[in-house]
Amino acid sequence: METHISCLFPEILAMIFSYLEVRDKGRVAQVCTAWRDASYHKSVWRGVEAKLHLRRANPSLFPSLQARGIRRVQILSLRRSLSYVIQGMPNIESLNLSGCYNLTDNGLGHAFVQEIPSLRVLNLSLCKQITDSSLGRIAQYLKNLEVLELGGCSNITNTGLLLIAWGLHRLKSLNLRSCRHVSDVGIGHLAGMTRSAAEGCLSLEYLTLQDCQKLTDLSLKHISKGLTRLKVLNLSFCGGISDAGMIHLSHMTSLWTLNLRSCDNISDTGIMHLAMGTLRLSGLDVSFCDKIGDQSLAYIAQGLYQLKSLSLCSCHISDDGINRMVRQMHELRTLNIGQCVRITDKGLELIADHLTQLTGIDLYGCTKITKRGLERITQLPCLKVLNLGLWQMTESEKVR
Repeated sequence: METHISCLFPEILAMIFSYLEVRDKGRVAQVCTAWRDASYHKSVWRGVEAKLHLRRANPSLFPSLQARGIRRVQILSLRRSLSYVIQGMPNIESLNLSGCYNLTDNGLGHAFVQEIPSLRVLNLSLCKQITDSSLGRIAQYLKNLEVLELGGCSNITNTGLLLIAWGLHRLKSLNLRSCRHVSDVGIGHLAGMTRSAAEGCLSLEYLTLQDCQKLTDLSLKHISKGLTRLKVLNLSFCGGISDAGMIHLSHMTSLWTLNLRSCDNISDTGIMHLAMGTLRLSGLDVSFCDKIGDQSLAYIAQGLYQLKSLSLCSCHISDDGINRMVRQMHELRTLNIGQCVRITDKGLELIADHLTQLTGIDLYGCTKITKRGLERITQLPCLKVLNLGLWQMTESEKVR
């Protein structure tokens, strides 16, 4: 006896449809009434983010999304009032407005006029007209917010961070990339250093301060004192921090990942401070820190040997540094040494002999390596990713 797909119970159809891509989920709803009913089951759409162009009125849009149980929305273009979205989805959990350049404080103010307890994630990246005024609204009405993305919102100042520190006590992730007006004062607000005005965001676990050029080591002091739950800290391109600031970070035992990429004033001394502390880092990025050399690798082997990911692209390291590091780094899974032009086949042989758990290595622009060294690397038993980029074999080295 043959069983046709039309005989399947709606619950079984819904289970099958849940594995489809979003576009295909919509297409199966157009096949027949039975499939449409099955495709509207909330389990089919669990975790899906609706991507919308808000151009003209569509009365059926939000009822349809709510019927599917969709609570995550990304606005690709905004030609209608944002309040149209908020009113249409009162139980919204995630709102992504990244790149909506025409969003203003006025538009956001008209949308956030009462508490929205369900909203946990708000992305305002590259909404360049947003200012501290909007952060006041957010702090007042989005008390349960856990993730706030403000990357590229270049009009945000320390006053805005004070408002965040006053109202968003449940915040776990904050991105302030390229917020050029933010200084040590603002980081002090977040870290609860001004308790008389704001309690602070003391539950923060993920903090991105990339390219915040006004920050100094004082910010790191504030972070180490107040943001003790921090797991991931991105300080890349922060030219104002120095080796001395690493002393403050060296005892943040909750910190997992530290990004110091292109921090020009970080040298071997800074790595020494980190290694001498009580850190349990699993990821460290010091790529393009041109004062980092072989001595840093010795410090890493002594005090940061539990690292699983290490990025040293364009640092002044050599085979000697690799030799001083590899025997202690048994946990290392990812090693990025692209554009380290002093590394030769000898260094690759040391890596192949000792870093046997390596799953990924970046050798982009390592111009002194040859086929011999690469053959050793490719024999690593767990290797899945090998980036060579600019490396080229000579005619005599090519496999024939």
